[in-house]
Amino acid sequence: MARSELRESVAGGEPPAQGDASGRAVLSGLVRSLRPAQWTKNLIVFAGLIFGQHLLDASSVTRALAAFLIFCALSGVVYLFNDVADREADRRHPLKCRRPIASGVVSPALALACAALLSVASLAGAFRLSAGFFALALAYVTLLGLYSLTLKHVVILDALTIAIGFVVRAAAGAVAVNVPISHWLYVCTILLALFLALAKRRHELVLLSNGATGHRRILSEYSPYLLDQMIGVVTASTLVAYIFYTFSPETMEKFGTGLLGLTIPFPLYGIFRYLYLVHQKEGGGSPAEMLITDRPLLACVALWVMAVVVIIYRPFGL
Repeated sequence: MARSELRESVAGGEPPAQGDASGRAVLSGLVRSLRPAQWTKNLIVFAGLIFGQHLLDASSVTRALAAFLIFCALSGVVYLFNDVADREADRRHPLKCRRPIASGVVSPALALACAALLSVASLAGAFRLSAGFFALALAYVTLLGLYSLTLKHVVILDALTIAIGFVVRAAAGAVAVNVPISHWLYVCTILLALFLALAKRRHELVLLSNGATGHRRILSEYSPYLLDQMIGVVTASTLVAYIFYTFSPETMEKFGTGLLGLTIPFPLYGIFRYLYLVHQKEGGGSPAEMLITDRPLLACVALWVMAVVVIIYRPFGL
């Protein structure tokens, strides 16, 4: 769909038809509302496992997988709640109007009931892992719930809240496998997540143009120029933070090697590739989708993970 068509849809498109849905369609709609394609964001919980040097410990791997699944479920809860809260605005959006709740396939009452059941089950599983992990899981749901209700309407705090949500997931992953939470994990995670959040805001603002504020009123507080300035600051900060991390005496002492600096080209290329997609290909609306669909970006992330694992665990005696 061309950008002009999208704008016309926002400006004067009809709301999606409401109608009776079959049981199969409702079930399919519920699954789609959990947005499994977005669950790749929860891979950040494995950071503690890898950088905590527990990747070869079977028990730690099992706990990390459990943490990942719990946060996938909790992410689904957040998406259900958010789609219910945003259903009227989504009906005016060229793409989001197709979401099951906005289109009427799944009723708000059913979505909230499923969210409640899923949150109880997920938090119960989190408590079984550990009290600390449960506290962080509860903090994540609470924070993102507040985001859906109020924080997404507060300029700058809207993007910061999303970034903090990533930090909470990363910290929870470390707690799940009982490794210390490095301050570098906080710094690099929040900066990278803030970069993605601001890029997404820019994508929405440029894509929807004059209809942007009608869909998400917080966009009236931003401009492409302001967002570009913010993205520039965060981009530089992210790269500098990662470079400092790889060459810090603390890091070299922990891993017994200074070779982690060899991985610097991967975040450099990855961030520049992402900026290229945002500015030249009008991407950025869904970081998870871009990671899956853009082969160069996917290859960059995969190679970075492989390089980090090889350097930290030295399977070939490096």
